[in-house]
Amino acid sequence: MRTIQFREALREAMSEEMRRDPRVFLMGEEVAEYNGAYKVSQGMLDEFGPERVIDTPIAELGFAGIGVGAAANGLLPIIEFMTFNFSLVAIDQVINSAAKIYSMSGGQYSCPIVFRGPTGNAGMLSSQHSQNFENWYANTPGLKVVVPSTPYDAKGLLKSAIRDADPVIFMESELMYGDKGEVPEEEYLIPIGKANVVRPGENVTIVSFGKMMKVALAAADELAKEGINAEVIDLRSVRPIDYNTLIESVKKTNRMVVVEEAWPLASISSELAYMVQRRAFDFLDAPVLRITCQDVPLPYAPTLIEASLPNVERTVKAVKEVLYVKG
Repeated sequence: MRTIQFREALREAMSEEMRRDPRVFLMGEEVAEYNGAYKVSQGMLDEFGPERVIDTPIAELGFAGIGVGAAANGLLPIIEFMTFNFSLVAIDQVINSAAKIYSMSGGQYSCPIVFRGPTGNAGMLSSQHSQNFENWYANTPGLKVVVPSTPYDAKGLLKSAIRDADPVIFMESELMYGDKGEVPEEEYLIPIGKANVVRPGENVTIVSFGKMMKVALAAADELAKEGINAEVIDLRSVRPIDYNTLIESVKKTNRMVVVEEAWPLASISSELAYMVQRRAFDFLDAPVLRITCQDVPLPYAPTLIEASLPNVERTVKAVKEVLYVKG
């Protein structure tokens, strides 16, 4: 199987869907002439032309609204935010229009739209450009929220998102666009709402999504050196959440640790901890623990960034705590 970059997997997904269905188009800042801020849409303007790969002004509320209107009228827009930090300017269109149009129209209008772009920190970009809003959007009925962690998942999930009849928030990582992974040349789809057991194990369940999967897997490698066999689960989507896969894992391991980049209050990990104790309380041998970003705006200094974010050391410590292992 060939190996391609994360950005190439996203580009292939969009290009294949645009060839498949003439209703699909891409709109956003610098997606056309500049080939995308992160070169995700490189070459797409040349193939599909300016009517389907559309550069916009720096006006997120405006082009998000154009996308919602286009979707309500039968087109299939892909709206790229240069970062989801900037989606706050457009959040009224995302939540009050896209997420609610089907319900408020009594099913007369659907909104098959994808809002995509990078989420979370990308190094020394400071507080306003380093936030995670997965839990914000996942709190909204009517939206689906997808956060892939590999090129393979990115392509299969994005193709499913573009074909979905509902609005999908598709959140990537700026730090992962250059990551490489195996991706088949033949077409495939990954269903939204199905978690992936990336690494089987029986001593503890570690759950994560997006780029924090790197922390979860690295922690599992460290734990394996001490004879602790962790089962690692990639949620893939945070709305809907595949609770059944988590519950079945906890029934086997009896312990769970969640790794998430967002702030702790009302996070995805909060919801997972609640649902596991609600549905698998009798199987738990320890409280569910979670590793999140520190409860502060992300600092600028590299040392403070390192201290703020989830890491392998904190994850290993949490696993040992739920296993009642010293050291």
